[in-house]
Parts: sequence; C-alpha cells; structure tokens
Amino acid sequence: MNNKEQKVALVMGAASGIGAATAERLIADGYKVVIAGLPADALQLTAERLNVTGFVCNVCDQNQVESVVHDVLTHCGSIDVLVNAAGILVNDAVADIEDDVWQRQMDINLMGAMRVMRAVLPVMVQQRNGSVVNIASVAAFNAGADIASYAASKAGLVALTRSAASKYGGHGVRVNAVCPGWVDTPMSRKEMADLAVEFECTVPDAVERTVARVALGRMASPFEVAAVCSFLAGSDASFVTGAAIVVDGGARVPASARSN
Repeated sequence: MNNKEQKVALVMGAASGIGAATAERLIADGYKVVIAGLPADALQLTAERLNVTGFVCNVCDQNQVESVVHDVLTHCGSIDVLVNAAGILVNDAVADIEDDVWQRQMDINLMGAMRVMRAVLPVMVQQRNGSVVNIASVAAFNAGADIASYAASKAGLVALTRSAASKYGGHGVRVNAVCPGWVDTPMSRKEMADLAVEFECTVPDAVERTVARVALGRMASPFEVAAVCSFLAGSDASFVTGAAIVVDGGARVPASARSN
C-alpha cells in the first residue's frame, strides 16, 4: 500500500492487549494508524513504541470521543477502518450484580463502542466506504457463571454490530465483531490471579486448569486475534459483514476431543 493509497485506521482501546497488537498489525499491513484510549501512561508508551499518534480518550465521554474523531479527520483526512477494543472485565454472578459494576461494564464495553461508532459511521457513510471491527468475546455466546455483566455487555455488542451491518451495508460500510476466548493480555493475567485466589492455587495452576478446556491447549497471543481483525478490516473480507467470528482455540468443543 503506497502513501497515495494509504488508508487510515483508528484503534480505540490500544494502550495494551488486543488493541495494541491490532494497531501493530495494521501498521505492518500499510495503514496509517492512530491509537486512542486509557490509561494515559500506557497509551503514550505504546504510541512511542509504534511511532504513531496517540490520543488519551475515555470512551465513556462523548465529547472526548468526538474530539479524537475530529482530530483524526483534520490530520489524516479520513477514517477507513475503526477498531473498538476498549473493554474491562469485573467478575460477578447474576444474583450478586451490583448496579455500579453492571453500569461500568456496559458503559465501557457496549456504550463505549456505540459512542465511537456514532461518531465515525457518518464519516464512513459520507465516504461510502469503511470497515468497523468490534472486539466482543466468546462470552457473548458461552457466558461463564461468574461473568454475568461482562457477558451481557459483549452479547449486546454483537447485536449492535449486526444492527449496524444491516443499516449501513448499502452505504459501503462493513461492520463485524471478533469474539476472542482466552488471550494472553493484562486483562486475562488479572483474571488468572483472581482465579488462583478463588481456587487456592498458584497462577500457573490456574492457567493450566483454564487451558485444559481449550482444544488447542493454550491461550491465544494478542497477535493471533489481531490477524483476524486485519482480515476483517481489509479488502479480502469485502463480502463479510454482520459476522461474529469466534477466536477461542476450540474452547467451545469438548476438552475430551483434544488429543494429548
């Protein structure tokens, strides 16, 4: 992709994890990448490492979201790809859900993506071209017992993705979701530490118990998820929209199906 044809990708939630890996992959693919998210210090380190522009942005604040979109358009002229990777996970069970925990996960995981799409989709419609990739979760389809709020937020994100795909496909805009399983990110490392406390075991033992349920017998690298995001963003996926692609290493198949 030469500079004349270089497309612009905005990656939200790119301070670390899947967002940072996807930004790195899109740079390798030839995109002009801009990243945004929190926390500010981690975002700055990622921006410096990747040599890209980074904007501190809280997706719960519509004014901040619109400011980032405005600045990207001012400096880059277009937004051809949007990746929504901002998200948090707080464990809870349905009977124990606290309103503020539920609301925070909805506000970031679901409404955050909605706010960014609400700001970017009119741009893509005007361009009559664009690709949105939302990072949902396999939990949208296989909700664990203790991730009720998180799973609900990610199921909502899949539904939002499909609605947007239906609405804006005729304008040349594709909208898809990637639904990862266990990925080696700061979020999953914290969850492994929490599981170790719950099961009174070591963190490596918690990891081993977790990946035993995965057909491939391991967690994913963030770059393996980024590769799927790259596919959905690009022209090879030109007839793919409204999809929710599960990237879970076969965690939804019986563990007994895995050869040892």
